[in-house]
Amino acid sequence: MNVRPQLPGLSLKRQLLLWLLLPQLVLWSVGGVLAWRIALSYADTGIDQSLKQSVRALARQVKPVGSGLLVDFPRAAQDVLEQDPTDRMGYMVSSPPGSFVLGNGQLPPPPEGIPIQVGEPLIYDARVADKRVRVALLDVTYGESNAPQRLRVQVAKSLAVQERVARELVFDMLVPLAALGVLLGLLINAGIARGLHPLKRLEAQLGDRTGPALSSLPPIELAQAPQEVHSLALAVNELLDAVRRSLSQEKRFVNDAAHQLRTPLAGLVSQSELALQETELRPLQERLAKVHAGALRSAHLVHQLLSLARTEAEVALHPLDLAQLAREVAREWTPKALAAQVDLGYEGDDTVLVAGEKLLLREVLNNLIDNALHYAGAGATLTVRVTRIDQRCRLEVEDDGPGLPEADLPRAFERFWRASELPGGCGLGLAIVAEIAHRHGGTATALAKQPHGLLIRIELPLQP
Repeated sequence: MNVRPQLPGLSLKRQLLLWLLLPQLVLWSVGGVLAWRIALSYADTGIDQSLKQSVRALARQVKPVGSGLLVDFPRAAQDVLEQDPTDRMGYMVSSPPGSFVLGNGQLPPPPEGIPIQVGEPLIYDARVADKRVRVALLDVTYGESNAPQRLRVQVAKSLAVQERVARELVFDMLVPLAALGVLLGLLINAGIARGLHPLKRLEAQLGDRTGPALSSLPPIELAQAPQEVHSLALAVNELLDAVRRSLSQEKRFVNDAAHQLRTPLAGLVSQSELALQETELRPLQERLAKVHAGALRSAHLVHQLLSLARTEAEVALHPLDLAQLAREVAREWTPKALAAQVDLGYEGDDTVLVAGEKLLLREVLNNLIDNALHYAGAGATLTVRVTRIDQRCRLEVEDDGPGLPEADLPRAFERFWRASELPGGCGLGLAIVAEIAHRHGGTATALAKQPHGLLIRIELPLQP
């Protein structure tokens, strides 16, 4: 099955630029639309004010005379209204409203439904010759009170100037903003590059740890980096420390295994060579018995070394009943205890819950019972005890054998240290016990029993 390689995503720098500049572009566009609308609003306001003044001024020039109207509209004023062909103002006087009296064009009435108040200008949009215009309308009354008549004055102005003014305002606003946006983008790019510089240094420091430096793995130092990079460096240092410990454990395991297996393997080789030279059956059997004993010792040593390596790995803790486990292991060792003429028994609480790993705690019990059976001697009494003391669980394996001198008790848990020359041991059993206790957040202690004997005490935290 072919696995398609995953393509790398966007770099962190590009992602930061994207997330910083894209919102800026969106806001710039929204700002342009808002600026256009605001400019149009201000232009509308200016046009409306101009139209209201013009319609009032024109209405003042129409005066009632008897039953007719006198329009005093000088030519100069008309020239002002019509001087700009692109922005020509239209006007119309009608009486009654809609009946053309005077003007330079026919202007449309206001939309239906819009109330018209006499004496108050009304502003509305309309179209004249397919062009958008803004119209101001003012109705006034004249004539006799018993027969009033209404006069309508309308003034219209094209919106071309309004749009031109709005475009000029928006252009004058957005061009400097665009220049500032480009400058801001360059500053953001430079700032991101400078902010990511500690990551480049981190990458360089990690690259220096390959090759010969892999065995030492010194911690990373970023004294002047931002807090986030400090956190990253701290996490990487913790990882490097874990790798360093793992490499150290592996190296120590290999050294221990090579050192401890050299002697029994050399003995196996020498005994097998001598056995090959024997011609008589009895000496040959004696040589083979020594080879068998050496092989058993080597197998036991390998088992202990592997157990020690397993205890140095990470431990996943689960709730378990240590009292029940101790009773099960004691029952499993009962036949060997009877064969060794040792009285093996259990006492203590029925149930004690701890947070632990069952296989490793079983290894603790096996090592302690095996160690006691091996060194206590025939006729000894061996007791496995599990009790609850305050907020701790206490596991004890006690025997009334010869025990250890007071001066040797602190060295009981050292690796490869042996207080007796009896064959069969390798000096790792109690070291494994202490390592497993430490991995479970507990302690291991060796105590002398009076008048003679040895007590190994393991204290572990209870299951919360």
